[in-house]
Amino acid sequence: MDREIPESGATGAGAIRVEGVWKIFGDQWKDALSGIRESGYSKAEVLEKYNCVVGVADVSFEVERGEIFCIMGLSGSGKSTLVRHINRLLEPSAGRIVVGGEDVMEMEESQLRRFRNEHIAMVFQNFALMPHRSVLDNIALPLEIRGIGKNRRMEVADRTLEMVELGGWGNKFAHELSGGMQQRVGLARAIAADPEILLMDEPFSALDPLIRRQLQTEFMALASEMQKTTVFITHDLDEAVRIGHRIAIMRDGRVVQVGQPADIVMHPADDYVADFVAGISRLKVVRAETVMRPLAEYEAVHGPLPDGAPAFLLDDNLSVLIRAAIDSDLPIRINDSAGRARGVITRSDLLTTVIEGTETS
Repeated sequence: MDREIPESGATGAGAIRVEGVWKIFGDQWKDALSGIRESGYSKAEVLEKYNCVVGVADVSFEVERGEIFCIMGLSGSGKSTLVRHINRLLEPSAGRIVVGGEDVMEMEESQLRRFRNEHIAMVFQNFALMPHRSVLDNIALPLEIRGIGKNRRMEVADRTLEMVELGGWGNKFAHELSGGMQQRVGLARAIAADPEILLMDEPFSALDPLIRRQLQTEFMALASEMQKTTVFITHDLDEAVRIGHRIAIMRDGRVVQVGQPADIVMHPADDYVADFVAGISRLKVVRAETVMRPLAEYEAVHGPLPDGAPAFLLDDNLSVLIRAAIDSDLPIRINDSAGRARGVITRSDLLTTVIEGTETS
């Protein structure tokens, strides 16, 4: 089911703001960018005319503090290229990137190194562990770079290792660990540095499905507990729907839709997105809040809700609601977290949603 997007800070500013970012690879990238802007050249035309490749095309979005923001798309869509702009591993051809109120593009080299080491961490698909270092030494590496004493960094590394359920493995080396265990070490290394922001580039895609799902669950719990803002890259829609507060879907370097999982599944922006989400079951994605009709609207036609009507919450999904409709002929009352009635769902509403995939009218 969808999870509530965390509220932003007191100023209302998000943790990450990406504004009109372009990345064009090739010697003639300036001419290519002008050609796109003035003549509307396509990606294929840019390659033919300028021998340049459009990696990211005029992308803008904002990530709230504490949010897990998933960016997904097929191979070559630009998602991994995009995420590497946030910590300036790649320099954008145009655009602006603001992280924690600071313009990343204006940082000098020394500022950028400190920013990467203290405020942002990245978890890679291939684990990126140093084979000559023990597990503890791998986890402690960002703290070592920061100049923190050995005793302190080993203490932090050991505590972080417990958080990812690898206590007792600190003296082992990467080759002695399974793939899932190595990815836990990579996650622990990122967390040990206590950054505000995590960038995760398909961190679980190389793992077996069972291990992958387990690590997704552990990551979601850690991110919630530690309130880490996360940009999570994936090509797997099931993964994005499961862990993301919101999802951005990319195609040919552009973001074609941003929204909560239910928004994207129920209201795809175009045929590409519709094809992308076609295999996702609405039962686990769509929440009661999306389907219900306002209480006043229902009562104006049908009168007060009958006594004994089953009650569920705004966040309950279709699967839960359908089971309730099987057990009772009465309409379903939908409450907020304080127990106040917010809406009503009937069997007809549920059937319409399942069959047509649209909100009730």
